[in-house]
Amino acid sequence: MAASIKLMTQTLLQRSLTALSQRSLHTQPAIFSSFRSSRQVQPLEQYPEVEVVHNPPEWKYVERLLPPQTVPQPVAKADYPSGWKPQTADGNSDGYFVARTKNHMVPVYLHTRHRGQRRITIVRRIQGDIWRLEREVRDVVERARNGKLCATRVNELSGQIHVHGDYVDVLREHLKSKGF
Repeated sequence: MAASIKLMTQTLLQRSLTALSQRSLHTQPAIFSSFRSSRQVQPLEQYPEVEVVHNPPEWKYVERLLPPQTVPQPVAKADYPSGWKPQTADGNSDGYFVARTKNHMVPVYLHTRHRGQRRITIVRRIQGDIWRLEREVRDVVERARNGKLCATRVNELSGQIHVHGDYVDVLREHLKSKGF
């Protein structure tokens, strides 16, 4: 019994070694770890001829798969189901202007730091009198906090106002009511 098992294992080992040696003669193992394992560039004569055609009739099928270059303007409606409002302010009356993002959204964001313990609301894309908007934002947040003072920081160069706390919804609604 032991002799037959020994003979079977030797036969299997011998078959696998011959199969492995025959395979290594014909194909190289694929190594995808670095650029050095890829094939060398061959002379141009080794590659097939390719005709470059500009504006072929089939290009219309490719164009519909590509993402659009710009975000389209939203359809004008009296009221939107999501609560979104289009920008109507031009910025001349208040001395400042808060531009919408390319997706037509109000640029008010929440940043969390220190494992979610510190929340900072950021108003971006401010042009013009940023200090006037900061006073207005501070008044709105203090009203939301029932008269408690709030900490703000103004970055004039990047056109941003940082407010300590989570007041994203309050500030978005305020800016939408002003037309921004």
